[in-house]
Amino acid sequence: ILTMPSDDISHPIPDLTGYITEGQIVLDREMFQRGIYPPVASLSSLSRLMKDGIGDGRTSSDHPHVASQLFAAYSKVKDVRSLAAVIGAEELGEIDKLYLKFGEFFEGRVIAQGEFENRSIDQTLNLAWDALRLLPREELLRLDEEELRQHYDAKLASAADITAVNR
Repeated sequence: ILTMPSDDISHPIPDLTGYITEGQIVLDREMFQRGIYPPVASLSSLSRLMKDGIGDGRTSSDHPHVASQLFAAYSKVKDVRSLAAVIGAEELGEIDKLYLKFGEFFEGRVIAQGEFENRSIDQTLNLAWDALRLLPREELLRLDEEELRQHYDAKLASAADITAVNR
């Protein structure tokens, strides 16, 4: 565990430490203050071993693309939040508002876990797909067509079927 002066990850000590470890999990003070546990700053964290430990035959064939898409979407969330802080959330476009919803779900359900929650990788990937379904399909450029058909479209279709039956 390494603490950083003024939470500055670019300080020479934490920066150099990253070169001698297989990765870094960065904790975010602001997420902690909002009650997100663990408060993992996913965009700042890194793993040099992840690429060798995920994908077909290890976790799920869609895992690398889902991770990439989550990082891209969450990065956009950070930009949209910065914009909303200046102009107000009510002035955002509809897609930007969807990114805000995605961000809340991603932090509150995908990143956050109860202290004693025992969540499997499959459960986490299912939550990741639930988060991605909050965004329009056209925004999901890092997922291939088969993955979208299997995990995005199929789930939307089954949700529509359930809604029709419940009417």
